[in-house]
Amino acid sequence: DHLTMCAKPVLEPLSLAGIAEFIKSGRCRSIFCLTGAGVSTGAGIPDFRSPGGMYDSLRPELLTATETQRRMMRADPVHVVTREMFFQNQFPYMEVRRPFILGVQSQQWKATISHWFMKFLEEEGLLKRVFTQNIDGLDYQTGIKRQLVTNVHGSIANVSCEGCGREVPFDVFCQKVKTQIKDIYNVDPTAPKESSEIRCPSCNKALVKPNTVLFGSSLPGAFFEELPALDEADLLIVAGTSLVVSPANSVVNYVPSTCCRLIVNKEPVGQDLGIRYGSWAVQDVWTGEKSCDEAFMELIQLLGWQEKVKRIQHLLPESNQELIKRLGL
Repeated sequence: DHLTMCAKPVLEPLSLAGIAEFIKSGRCRSIFCLTGAGVSTGAGIPDFRSPGGMYDSLRPELLTATETQRRMMRADPVHVVTREMFFQNQFPYMEVRRPFILGVQSQQWKATISHWFMKFLEEEGLLKRVFTQNIDGLDYQTGIKRQLVTNVHGSIANVSCEGCGREVPFDVFCQKVKTQIKDIYNVDPTAPKESSEIRCPSCNKALVKPNTVLFGSSLPGAFFEELPALDEADLLIVAGTSLVVSPANSVVNYVPSTCCRLIVNKEPVGQDLGIRYGSWAVQDVWTGEKSCDEAFMELIQLLGWQEKVKRIQHLLPESNQELIKRLGL
């Protein structure tokens, strides 16, 4: 009959409480994470694709560019971060990203409880890898081992020349951004009135930038090299991502069918990739309509890891402090 045809759930109960029990049981030895913008929103980092985000509020007329280039950006704001545009003119990318680059340097944004949860997994010897689509580098603020993090789309805090590959120290680069790139947002009175090119110390081309992947460029090879290891996953945590950007979203299909997948996102995602919700679920658990930080706090309580949170509470962003107060931790 129909019921016997249905696959048996990989976990009993197939719920957040079930996952907490699984993590504590000793049977769950290999945890992988795939993260997106949602794990950083609690830090106050603007999400490019949301209303008010970069694509929504772009004003090409303020950028140092030709009229033709401005027309292209007006038609589609994504042109700001294409390889083609950057190789013609570095200024649109630099001017739009200026506050983000300098904000990352000054640690204007703090790692959230979502980032710290991955650090806690590492402390327990359970974390095998974090694949992050974010470029903010907040993962590293927790002191997580760098070799456990794969920056699928690159990272703001690593800088090199797109032409010859020469690496440039982040602080040296930031000093040049501060003094050579104008501020289109009018928040920094010390910024220059006009932008001047930041050139590579090796090849002298104006192609130095953070190692974020431009549209039209290929992803770092490391991402593809790390995928086969997902074969050994006992649990995959998918957090704060819409799962629409490929090839990062393919991570969900590299885990075995016996692997539990925890979906931490305000709305259901990835149905087209085979993620199942409600009574159809076999290996998937959704934390429901709550933020990543709220969902991870709930899981932390189920795991009895409140002490871990108390230890780092003073390092958390304001929104997380309020969440902890509300929970009466």
